[in-house]
Amino acid sequence: MSHAHPLPFSVLDLAPVPQGIAVGQALHNSLDLARHAERLGYHRYWLAEHHNMPGIASAATAVVIGHVAAGTKTIRVGSGGVMLPNHAPLMVAEAFGTLAALHPGRIDLGLGRAPGTDQATMRALRRYMGAVDSFAQDVVELQAWFKPAQPGQAVQAVPGEGQDVPLWLLGSSTYSAQLAAALGLPFAFAAHFAPDQLMEAIAVYRRTFKPSEALAQPYVLVCIGVCAADGDEEARRLSTSSQQQFLALRRGQPGLLPAPVDDIRAIASASELAGLDHTFRYSAIGGPETVRAKIQSVLDTTGADELMAASQIHDHTARVRSYEILAEVRGELTQAAA
Repeated sequence: MSHAHPLPFSVLDLAPVPQGIAVGQALHNSLDLARHAERLGYHRYWLAEHHNMPGIASAATAVVIGHVAAGTKTIRVGSGGVMLPNHAPLMVAEAFGTLAALHPGRIDLGLGRAPGTDQATMRALRRYMGAVDSFAQDVVELQAWFKPAQPGQAVQAVPGEGQDVPLWLLGSSTYSAQLAAALGLPFAFAAHFAPDQLMEAIAVYRRTFKPSEALAQPYVLVCIGVCAADGDEEARRLSTSSQQQFLALRRGQPGLLPAPVDDIRAIASASELAGLDHTFRYSAIGGPETVRAKIQSVLDTTGADELMAASQIHDHTARVRSYEILAEVRGELTQAAA
């Protein structure tokens, strides 16, 4: 891959709530990490919508985006993503239109098709769930709310209409890839937790992409897990927090982000360990050299236009350090590509 400019690196933040930390502190940690990310040259900072998950503090995604955008100056801030089945498109347009009015040219709206939660919580979110998946229709409706209002238009998104809010489609399968291609929108793939269809989805997206007002050619963002530390062993230990969190979710017991353990094998069965290896197979876990080699391999394999990193690390200082190391690695990758 040769990029005349350094490949953009970005941050996906699940606003983790570690054991022993209050939610308010977790949200302050997100802002602190965003300020570091801005200083380190990261391109965008996205927050994810999840519900009924004690270890994730970004359920009210637009509110947290406002908090982070207000405390930073230049980095783009957005959703990775807003789960559209949970919301009326008009309300999303109003929320993100408000954010864009407050922070012009800095707000992204990434959209997901999953509810980001379980069935019972989905019902509690009170959106009418029809038998038909209306995601494609909702995306097109949302696009329309951001267009300048027409004379005599009965309903408008205020704020929202006429605002420049780039839409992204997020996916972990080929469905969103096909829709992003059909609508000519940028596509972000969640390889940090759903790696299986990564290559197929990218291929479908690039092959069927139709240029639009928003985008002339396909643009692929790949999100992977990153746990970087000064040495491989320390990184492996830190990464056991996200492994434990994932196991807890698989076991139907979602909880706070646990402290790391010395040996994940002591608390997971052989089949669970195989599942972890499979799920995290694109993750870059290690010291600077190991992380650099892994990321180079992901970029070579996918030809991604942008890399996003999700780091679920229990200790905030170690989490900041992981992104510092990744920023250094990015400099080396760029030189290698140049």
